[in-house]
Amino acid sequence: MPALLFALFSAAMLGLAAGAAWMVAALYSRHPLPWLAVPIGVALAWVIRAGVHRPGTGAMLLAAGATGLSAIYVNLLIAGVKVAGSMGLDLIEAMRTAGLGMLWQLARMGLTPADIAWTVLAMALAGWLASRRKRGTRA
Repeated sequence: MPALLFALFSAAMLGLAAGAAWMVAALYSRHPLPWLAVPIGVALAWVIRAGVHRPGTGAMLLAAGATGLSAIYVNLLIAGVKVAGSMGLDLIEAMRTAGLGMLWQLARMGLTPADIAWTVLAMALAGWLASRRKRGTRA
């Protein structure tokens, strides 16, 4: 049970960290960069398979979940940045003032079908990569 809790916690923290890094890239480019979900999903799958959980179904679920969490988190952060910019507040103050419900609604309103498609593709790829076992080496 402690190993499962550690794996869940680690995957969640990795997903949140990836979402924050994604937000920084999106802010610098001034575009949401939904395609960045794919390389982030690949990186999360590699890290989860290498250090959090052995390859298999568990790693697949953790990697896909972490990728989905990073996509949700980046959209919430971008919604918070938009609120902060329009109200003249800093990001933390704007997110506290707006609340999770408003940020969630703003993030959902800003989603396009392409955003959803990139996220689903990234989650599927991350899950597949995390579930694969290493190939044997040839002598």
